[in-house]
Amino acid sequence: MITYLTVGILLGLSAGLAPGPLLTLVITETLQHGVRSGVKVALAPIITDLPIILLTFFILAELSHFHALLGILSLAGGFFIFYMGYDSIRSEGVEIDIQRVEPRSFTKGILANALNPHPYLFWLSVGAPTMINAMNINTMAPLAFLCGFYAALVGSKIFVALLVGKSKAFLRGHVYLYTLRFLGLILCVLAVVLFRDGLKLLGFI
Repeated sequence: MITYLTVGILLGLSAGLAPGPLLTLVITETLQHGVRSGVKVALAPIITDLPIILLTFFILAELSHFHALLGILSLAGGFFIFYMGYDSIRSEGVEIDIQRVEPRSFTKGILANALNPHPYLFWLSVGAPTMINAMNINTMAPLAFLCGFYAALVGSKIFVALLVGKSKAFLRGHVYLYTLRFLGLILCVLAVVLFRDGLKLLGFI
């Protein structure tokens, strides 16, 4: 169970700190309307991701005996996570032109996350398969993964909002960039694990 909690935290941190539409919205809301608005946007995944999680989890749970399909999804998840890791390693920070960003509301924050393809890709290829594997350990392991993932995902975005509220320079600072690159390396390692699991399910190893 500790393993799945750790994996959830690492994936959540990587997703939470990686430049993207929702992080950009957290930053612009913080710069325009204060930390409280940035925190509200950071909470959006808790609302928008629940239907995605339930849908992908139940679909894959019904197909869990199709090892070939799960193997292909595991390989796809490996490629997706590797891409996230590579993108984090190459990141140069977040570029924000506050003059060209219109004011956003909490509702728009929810829409920004709901219309972002990354949550769907993540839960279909990585999140739901991981939770199904966790169920083979015990019933608490999937919950540990979920709690670790969302605590880190939302917590890291709130942390960014707090820091941006104090200093915009944080977005291009060495601490932020080195953290992104370290997490990128961790994601590449997790991608290798997914590749291995996929090849096992397909019977290649």
